[in-house]
Amino acid sequence: MALVPALDLRPAHNDQAIAHAPANIEAEQALLGALLYDNAAFERIGDYLQARHFYEPFHARLFAAIENAVRKGQLAEPILIAEQFARDAAFQELGGVRYLADLVDRAPPAANAPDYARAVYDLALRRELIRIGGEIGALATQGDAELSARDQIEQAEQQLFNLAESGGVSQGFQTFAEALHGAVAMAAEAHSRDGALAGISTGLIDLDQKIGGLHPSDLIILAARPSMGKTSLACNIAFDVARHYAWEPQPDGSRKTVSGGVVAFFSLEMSAEQLAMRLLAEVSGVSGDRLRKGEIDAVEFGRIRDAALEIQEAPLFIDATGGLSIAKLAARARRLKRMQGLDLIIVDYLQLITGGDRHSDNRVQEVSMITQSLKALAKELAVPIIALSQLSRQVENREDKKPQLSDLRESGSIEQDADMVMFIYRESYYLGRAEPREGTEEHFKWQEQMDQVRGIAEVIIGKQRHGPIGTVKLSFNEDLTKFGNLARDHIRYDPH
Repeated sequence: MALVPALDLRPAHNDQAIAHAPANIEAEQALLGALLYDNAAFERIGDYLQARHFYEPFHARLFAAIENAVRKGQLAEPILIAEQFARDAAFQELGGVRYLADLVDRAPPAANAPDYARAVYDLALRRELIRIGGEIGALATQGDAELSARDQIEQAEQQLFNLAESGGVSQGFQTFAEALHGAVAMAAEAHSRDGALAGISTGLIDLDQKIGGLHPSDLIILAARPSMGKTSLACNIAFDVARHYAWEPQPDGSRKTVSGGVVAFFSLEMSAEQLAMRLLAEVSGVSGDRLRKGEIDAVEFGRIRDAALEIQEAPLFIDATGGLSIAKLAARARRLKRMQGLDLIIVDYLQLITGGDRHSDNRVQEVSMITQSLKALAKELAVPIIALSQLSRQVENREDKKPQLSDLRESGSIEQDADMVMFIYRESYYLGRAEPREGTEEHFKWQEQMDQVRGIAEVIIGKQRHGPIGTVKLSFNEDLTKFGNLARDHIRYDPH
């Protein structure tokens, strides 16, 4: 039986905007024939092409059946595949098993499968562009009392970003088999790494062991009272992730991060220069205070120069816009991921983000909207987001000043939306402000206590959706505002 390209294979789409959508049925047939003839060809296209990218509905179902068989290690050939479509009306109308046989007979060489796959994929994106363009035009023309023009732009940019990143043809539900395949892939990747670390390493060994690294789609709240080192720890993590960035090319031309990552640092409180000064102090080992005052010698200046050269090579991007709205933050993050790639977002700090044009007299509701938006952004971009947060002053009124979940400002929404909540606590900070008069017995006892806690910081895991809570001890150098791995048994642990 001959193939019949002239058959009306248009899917039953109700959307008039794509009634005459671009499609290439012959390319779909050629690709499916090549896959049925040589299942090994699937390995070269399976990373980006999906069933939803096919224009003809039966071809989409056929591709899904081939994919399912290949992933299970089974043979996908016409006779075996045909059994799955015994009750498929479209399959019988096309000729049944003879249609599949003709696909194989007329199949191009398997080596050409990627070319046909790219053609199918490109046309799917074009159809989706037409649909999105139609929706944008209709919404702008008709108007919407609940959506301002800025909101419509944000919505359109989000749709275009999803399309650019994942070929996101509208899909809604996905099968559990698809979700399971992704989970197994994550587990396999974790198993292949040293120490079975599933997420991005923070560069801090004990913290990584406790949380398993920074995981895509997680919203992580890092909270503390002022001067505890929130920004310092965030900077330490950001630079360690950026300095270890490595990638490998993918079949569709994209880049896959294999180590470290590209980092976006939204600094709503400090300027870019202040952050850079902190990083210079950390990497060079020269006190930040002496850096600002210019009290450095020629040797130290050489270390600073070397540190600057190292830092500028790292893919660490800083946005120091004050009073940034959550909508603009999301738009800039999407744009950076599209243009440079993106693996980690840090926001310093949560309470300085505004809700945008929607002015609210209820700050708790506004913060709730912001945390929900950050969580949604983490899922959309598939990156972890570390959002720094202030703690309420009630901590200072307790004898035990170790922070807890109830100390979070506007805590209800923050605690609920976060996948993980971490607190920084340094006992030396409080003990140092309670120094007794020198020469007294109390001062000797105080000095002994200070010697025990000086240079030590605690990161308290108050909530972790995917693992245990607990406390991790780190070293802290006040001069360099640098957190590090704590020496244990006289051995200094260094992840680098």
